[in-house]
Amino acid sequence: MATLSDIGVAAAINILSALIFFLLFAILRIQPINDRVYFPKWYLKGLRSSPVTSGALVTKIANFDFGSYIRFLNWIPAALKMPEAELIDHAGLDSAVYLRIYLIGLKIFVPIALLSWSILVPVNWTSDGLQLAQLRNVTSSDIDKLSISNVVYGSDRFWAHLVMEYAFTFWTCYVLMNEYEKIASMRLAFLQSEKRRADQFTVLVRNVPPDSHESISENVEHFFMVNHPDHYLTNQVVYNANELASLVEEKKKMQNWFDYYQLKYTRNKEHRPRVKLVLGLWGKKVDAMDHYTAEIEKLSEQIMAERKRVKKDEKGVIPAAFVSFKTRWGAAVCAQTQQTKNPTEWLTEWAPEAREVYWPNLATPYVSLTVRRFVMHVAFFFLTFFFIIPIAFVQSLASIEGIQKSAPFLNTIIEKKFIKSVIQGFLPGIVLKLFLIFLPTILMIMSKFEGFVSISSLERRAAFRYYLFNLVNVFLGSIITGSAFEQLDSFLKQSADQTPRTVGVAIPIKATFFITYIMVDGWAGVTGEILRLKPFVIFHLKNFFLVKTEKDREEAMDPGQIDFYATEPRIQLYFLLGLVYAPVTPVLLPFIIFFFGFAYLIFRHQIINVYNQEYESAAAYWPDSTPFLVILPILTIGFHRFCKGRYESAFVVNPLQESMIKDTLERAREPNLNLKGFLQNAYIHPVFKDEECEDDQYEELIEDSDDENCVVVPTKRQSRRTTASSSNPNGGSSQPLSCNQPDTGKGKPEP
Repeated sequence: MATLSDIGVAAAINILSALIFFLLFAILRIQPINDRVYFPKWYLKGLRSSPVTSGALVTKIANFDFGSYIRFLNWIPAALKMPEAELIDHAGLDSAVYLRIYLIGLKIFVPIALLSWSILVPVNWTSDGLQLAQLRNVTSSDIDKLSISNVVYGSDRFWAHLVMEYAFTFWTCYVLMNEYEKIASMRLAFLQSEKRRADQFTVLVRNVPPDSHESISENVEHFFMVNHPDHYLTNQVVYNANELASLVEEKKKMQNWFDYYQLKYTRNKEHRPRVKLVLGLWGKKVDAMDHYTAEIEKLSEQIMAERKRVKKDEKGVIPAAFVSFKTRWGAAVCAQTQQTKNPTEWLTEWAPEAREVYWPNLATPYVSLTVRRFVMHVAFFFLTFFFIIPIAFVQSLASIEGIQKSAPFLNTIIEKKFIKSVIQGFLPGIVLKLFLIFLPTILMIMSKFEGFVSISSLERRAAFRYYLFNLVNVFLGSIITGSAFEQLDSFLKQSADQTPRTVGVAIPIKATFFITYIMVDGWAGVTGEILRLKPFVIFHLKNFFLVKTEKDREEAMDPGQIDFYATEPRIQLYFLLGLVYAPVTPVLLPFIIFFFGFAYLIFRHQIINVYNQEYESAAAYWPDSTPFLVILPILTIGFHRFCKGRYESAFVVNPLQESMIKDTLERAREPNLNLKGFLQNAYIHPVFKDEECEDDQYEELIEDSDDENCVVVPTKRQSRRTTASSSNPNGGSSQPLSCNQPDTGKGKPEP
């Protein structure tokens, strides 16, 4: 079990490592050759260019301004300088709200820590409960004298912990209430102020019923012209283009290889590069550029053929469509209402932003979604259940005795005091971190299998499961298995009625493990974030071997984005640890506070200078980010339900009033706006936007019309299942249906 000195050694090593990383980061970031690694966002915005240097080649690589090395921490005030309003304009509301979560941690835990250390720590320290516990063979260390474990059973001192628990809970609810109101207002203001986006006018329609007389596109057109005659504008059906997307991706790979060998040839024109035919590893050697040119031409022909097949094959059209409206108000009404008396057909939801559509899942049959999600629920249950085995192994390493049993060959090394402190302070946290390293990727794969159609919904589902996993395994699993290992001798020798009391004493003792985990996962993880070693290496390898144009260089410096599904559950776990251990073991709070402050500073710098978010959800993930409290269940569950009922709708739907205001302002400012031209191509699958796709092929995907205000809708159907009126009793094709006239089923429009 880690002692106070072990925790101190581990903390000192972490802080020293952070300072070294900061110094290394400060040196690397000011070198001209690394400018695109540490400031890629400004390059993508076109607001920064490569540093201009003259003279020898070495001056283009290294910075010889020694004054800049002295000012190696000047990036800190620069990161804090940008106001929040400017930050939202620069990086988006998602990024700004993400940073506010770290500030919420500081707002909650700094006052709680002051109260805990001024009231609870003296109460715990001056008691002698652990001395009595040692008589019952309960393992403890000097750090536990600061925890509730040191209070004698039945003592009146427990009233102090009870009162502080209520105070902590009320304070947390108060802070969260204010943040809910603030962020809900920020979201509405952001939606009102941002520029026009296609998703504001568009809904995703799924489970379109089949019609033997009309195609999916004609069916959708007819339905919405009848039922939304004043607001419907256009639609884009969804194609099953997964195979086509695979061909396009394969062509990109071949093109990259061709560019690589062409660059290699331009550097040495005496020898044309050659490559082996089978995976480049064995087989006959051929001319590399000729080989990849032939592969690219072959794939281009396959892509063109597949495009034609997808457009002509009725089975290639999914019973779903992106339907756009003339106004935001019309889209809001459609997205938030039931379309027919059959609740399983014509299902509508807000369309995700075009950039965040996860196209492969649009081809998933809607009827299979329930089965897929049930299968993933079962798989997640077993994943969570069986992971308790590595958690138990990690807890066996949480004490020197456990390490000696697991690795007896280390006995001679761990007897040294410093080595012992380092091992107890780092090893359990490092091993647990290694076990969890692939978990976010696994959970994201599971979310994709479930069929969610937007990246934000994929990330929210993966994040929710990651948090549940942390709650069950990292938190509860570590407490239960760790207590069992450390108090095994006590469990075996005492009577059954004494077991709950022993567990109650042992649980606060696990705070030392969580302190080491916070330092390894939180402190060290955030420190590594600022250095960007992996992007640093990848950029320079690509820059040396592949880059030959400015476009290639932009692709090489791709900064990526913050993976909310991996980072948010970690923040939620730290909220949970802080709120649970605040009245129990207050010594944990300074480590959490340091994490929140440290992470806020680092991620603010990264959001301003590095990350480029692929999509903008306008903080739709915020309701999933607020911590769920496990203390005082009735009060906290009631508060959770109140906030969910009061504020969640602001993050899920677009209010009709706000939509109408935005539409009115837009009509006043742009009376001649061609909205159909803006919307009709917004949701075409990316594989149809290839530069080789000719305009006439591209336009075949759109069912256009001549008159935007009054479109005549021809229909071939003999029945009128999408209208309230009866069908034409005589059969045959009906006359065209005017957008401003109801479908009467009489074969011609009403006068």
